[in-house]
Amino acid sequence: MKKLVVGIGEVSEITGIPTRKIRYWEEKGAIQSETNTEGSTRRYNYLNVKKMLLIQEMIDEGFTLDAAIKKAEKRMVTLNEAFRKLADTVPDTKDKD
Repeated sequence: MKKLVVGIGEVSEITGIPTRKIRYWEEKGAIQSETNTEGSTRRYNYLNVKKMLLIQEMIDEGFTLDAAIKKAEKRMVTLNEAFRKLADTVPDTKDKD
């Protein structure tokens, strides 16, 4: 999943979040594109797409953008810790030859 990187148009199409809103969230520091050079296409990884969906969900529930960003960041930390622990418990099949 770490290698999954898509352009802003694809993110917008997949998530239903307008590109203008995605750019605004990036300007606010809520998300970060993979490419920050001027004039290049913004590209987002799986974690940023997940964060965008969380933020939009919370906005839809009535949270302000700032509150949604803070809550999404907390959820991302919790999710990442849970998946890191899960990865640590799964045996590495590469070592079994």
